[in-house]
Amino acid sequence: MLAKVISSTVVGIEAEEVVVEVDVSGGLPGFSIVGLPDTAVKESINRVKAAIKNCGFEFPGRKITVNLAPGDIKKHGPSFDLPIALGIMTATGQIHPDSFHGKVICGELSLDGKLRPIAGSLALALAFKNKRLSNLLLPQDNSAEAAIARGIEVLPLVDLRQAVGFLRKEVEILPQKVDLRRIWKDSGHCHLDMSDVKGQTYIKRALEIAACGRHNILMMGPAGSGKSMLAKRLPTIMPEMTLEEALEATKIHSVSGLLTNKAPIVTERPFRAPHHTISDVALVGGGSIPQPGEISMAHNGVLFLDELPEFHRDALEALRQPLEDGVIRIARVNKYIELPCNFMLVCAMNPCPCGRLGQKRHPCSCSTTQVYRYRSKISSPLLDRIDIHIDVKPLKYPDLKNNEPCESSKDIKMRVKRAHKTQKARFRREGILFNSAMSSRQIKKYCILDENAANLLRAAMEKYEISARGYDKILKVARTIADASQSGEIRAEHLSEAIQYRSLDRDVFV
Repeated sequence: MLAKVISSTVVGIEAEEVVVEVDVSGGLPGFSIVGLPDTAVKESINRVKAAIKNCGFEFPGRKITVNLAPGDIKKHGPSFDLPIALGIMTATGQIHPDSFHGKVICGELSLDGKLRPIAGSLALALAFKNKRLSNLLLPQDNSAEAAIARGIEVLPLVDLRQAVGFLRKEVEILPQKVDLRRIWKDSGHCHLDMSDVKGQTYIKRALEIAACGRHNILMMGPAGSGKSMLAKRLPTIMPEMTLEEALEATKIHSVSGLLTNKAPIVTERPFRAPHHTISDVALVGGGSIPQPGEISMAHNGVLFLDELPEFHRDALEALRQPLEDGVIRIARVNKYIELPCNFMLVCAMNPCPCGRLGQKRHPCSCSTTQVYRYRSKISSPLLDRIDIHIDVKPLKYPDLKNNEPCESSKDIKMRVKRAHKTQKARFRREGILFNSAMSSRQIKKYCILDENAANLLRAAMEKYEISARGYDKILKVARTIADASQSGEIRAEHLSEAIQYRSLDRDVFV
């Protein structure tokens, strides 16, 4: 007898429908799975057999053939355990075939029949909502995450017995309900705050400008000067995520298996800080079965690369296209996948290999050649995609001793929101949201300089030999500084501050 069960697999961050076809026929006992299964899918043979027997159901001693259609999509992961088990029981007459009408079923089985959580349940729910399929049967641990998507009923399952009882109409399962307002209200209590950082007023200002215009930023300073501490607090001055942004981030985290029923949705802006030994595939995504990388995990948030020159050259160069486009395109022989990666890049590095360049008490021991070789690990094309370069000076004793309250993230966030509102109004017909995304045409249109400002920029370019791309970056940052000051015009003081944020253009290795 032939049985069919609708299931799904995740490709990239999108779910594809898979029909699990089970045929139980006469002949020598055997169990085979076809349809491009990976090792985890093939191993379901043993899990399914043990689960069915340990739950007290009949496992047929006949030839079992399972086909996962369509056959040209690679199937991966253990989420086909439950539909295969139910398909076998249907093909042997233990479940009526009509019971599966309008249902999508996914889940991993343990040997005793209990269901383990799977990855990508939100992607599944979003893919099947508002379609002919009205019910999504998932492990209980994934139900809250999937229920965020409206348009499909999510039915939580504990084990194989409950699934069989529901399909036989012997057990009632209530749809999972999620109160998004309560979750949103209970979340967002970050213990980090800019007021924790003593001194470094100049660096806080640079981070504020970066957040206002979504500019990428590089902090260069000795160890212990507070670069990591400042970077970790950058998300606290960025505006709260909208529901649309939260769903985008949650979908990516869901596919990566990082969500739980206690935290079924990402409500705070992601902050990802991979170690410098990370590979290019782990950073940007990919693999034989394409998976999101760190840049996609940081979507709508911050990607922090500490000790930037220590990252592998291939990994850093792979960032160039995603930084420009906000998506990473992964091509395979029979599949083309786009993963979102619209993030703010925050980098930190020492000024030289020993980290003491420019200090008087403990002078640098590096030669000019060593400093040049150290900094040249970061290519010019990548540096050109970083709008703000800022020097971070070590704190002195009076700054550390000072117990006066510093400005909080909440106060800074109010100014950032105001700047975002200004840019949103300006670019409402331009197809962009922030100054950092302006094209050459838009720079000419919105970054008009008066005579004093134009003379200042001309002198800076001649003195520091700033490139054409650096010229555009200065104008973009100056436009953001003007927006933060609620000024319609870019004045000389705005331009002067923007020039100060190009320290690598001005550096002479002294």
